[in-house]
Amino acid sequence: MCWCKTGSGDLTASIAAAKEKVPSVTAELEAMDGKITQAKEDLKTAQDDRVAAKEAMAEATVVREKEAAAFAAEKAENDANIAAMQNAIAALERGMAGGAFSEPTA
Repeated sequence: MCWCKTGSGDLTASIAAAKEKVPSVTAELEAMDGKITQAKEDLKTAQDDRVAAKEAMAEATVVREKEAAAFAAEKAENDANIAAMQNAIAALERGMAGGAFSEPTA
């Protein structure tokens, strides 16, 4: 068979099939554009959320460090007070041994 006899019919059918596909391909492209736009918006939102989370963590770290320093100072003061009270109690016990305030033994 010669191409010149069957080629124009095949070419016409191919063109017709391509014309039928144009609307569906156009719709697919528009749908993909919508998905790309949505993905870009989602990415931007995620990036903004990540930045906000990092800032919140930095602020929380600063607060935690201040709280830890305040706790350490208060603990040191309390430990010093406890040690002083223990020394005072020991001194009082030594000073009261056999003194006027000792409990009488039966």
